[in-house]
Amino acid sequence: MENWSLVSICVLLGLTARWAVSLNSYSGAGKPPMFGDYEAQRHWQEVTYNLPVHEWYFNTTDNNLNYWGLDYPPLTAYHSLLCAHVAKLINPDWVELHASRGHESYGHKLFMRATVLVADLLIYIPAVVLYSFYVSEGSNKKKVCAVLCILLYPGLILIDYGHFQYNSISLGLALWGVVGLGLGWDVLGSLAFVLSLNYKQMELYHSLPFFCYLLGKCFKQGLAGRGLFLLVKIAVTVLVTFALCWLPFLSDPGQVLQVVHRLFPVGRGLFEDKVANTWCSLNVLIKIKTILSTDTQLYFSLTTTLLAILPSSIKLLMKPTLWQFKLALVNSSLAFFLFSFQVHEKSILLPALPVCLLLNDLPLPAIWFLQASTFSMLPLFLKDGLLVPCVVTSLAFLFFAVYLLSALEHCSEDKLRLGPYRRLLICMPHMDLGRVTRWKFYFSITAMAGLSFMSVALAPPAQLPDLFPLLVSVFSYLHFLGLLLYFNMVQIAEPPQSVRKNQKKSN
Repeated sequence: MENWSLVSICVLLGLTARWAVSLNSYSGAGKPPMFGDYEAQRHWQEVTYNLPVHEWYFNTTDNNLNYWGLDYPPLTAYHSLLCAHVAKLINPDWVELHASRGHESYGHKLFMRATVLVADLLIYIPAVVLYSFYVSEGSNKKKVCAVLCILLYPGLILIDYGHFQYNSISLGLALWGVVGLGLGWDVLGSLAFVLSLNYKQMELYHSLPFFCYLLGKCFKQGLAGRGLFLLVKIAVTVLVTFALCWLPFLSDPGQVLQVVHRLFPVGRGLFEDKVANTWCSLNVLIKIKTILSTDTQLYFSLTTTLLAILPSSIKLLMKPTLWQFKLALVNSSLAFFLFSFQVHEKSILLPALPVCLLLNDLPLPAIWFLQASTFSMLPLFLKDGLLVPCVVTSLAFLFFAVYLLSALEHCSEDKLRLGPYRRLLICMPHMDLGRVTRWKFYFSITAMAGLSFMSVALAPPAQLPDLFPLLVSVFSYLHFLGLLLYFNMVQIAEPPQSVRKNQKKSN
């Protein structure tokens, strides 16, 4: 009972942080004609409520796709329709066709914030609690601390409640998939992940680890016996779930093709804005978008993404354990973010989710990554007027995570899994890698604070108007690239004996 009382307090603190952020501004507030992501979510409710299904993804007189046209899978559209029905009961003006465009009112703001909060309460928060207590290893105290730290992760709070999106639904469903696989409920886990993929197509970032883990498990059980039966059950579950989600569109192949075209807009180019990935950072030196055609950019990014994911996926396929699965989720999603086509800065939330699952296993690297991921979206938060919420939530997360998880006390080479690095530094056998890592962490946090201050207090040179967003982007990119190499080395190298014992126990 005491543990659940503490969990309740953690959930309450997480909800308080969310609601405090929701009282601030949101993306595009008072900025016609396009407004921002808040208006996009409202507009989808307007479209799905007033138009027949076969017009949702098509450009018509009543559905101008150039004005926040629907570009997410069917489950997002169904969710918008559900919210629209509730909105219609409260105030029909909120979803009135055409007339509601750009609607802004205090009552509607409360309603939209409440829809995100309800999604958190129903999907994301229960998944966090169940994972922490029934899938992860450690004492009850560590599990409670992990729940609090995951719920206080500022990146997701600021994007969903400040910028305004529903990432907690897709990430929550993906986490339900992890919980299902961690508890041995492979069919239910597959079902949950397929639902997350049908809510946001960016869940493709996590798809290969799910596939390799389940296929590796089927191979391990033997494709001539139980493994084949498991493979058939999973395949049927995936196909039936996809069919049900896409059912209204399956009667016309043109509908399916149009939805797919909307989900993968190749014409937008390799990247947008100042995202902290390889192509944006490399574009500082080599103007990739100018010298390469769109098709070449697409094939090149696809090839580099697959090459970056390959080692992690092969390792997971050969050794389908929960530990390998969590690391593969990090490595796959981070590789997608760094090398794939048409990446947004908000996509860093996809690798952030599996990194949250490593808070008890690798506290310092996980906290470091989560801080860097929030910092990488600083230009977006400044644009949305979210500076104060960003600073407050980032400092709160850093304090609680470092203190409760004793991150700075677990900095030995063994705790940080730095064995592979030690073998590479044979010329410096006496270097204390744990101490070096701790000082690099201090420098990194100080530099983030300095760049944040400069972005707010200093005016950039007239000839370099994007100087500070670019510095934030490149600085964050260097973190992500280094941590991708680190997490790959941790996964490919054998874990310490204590971790292997925990794996056997959980499996």
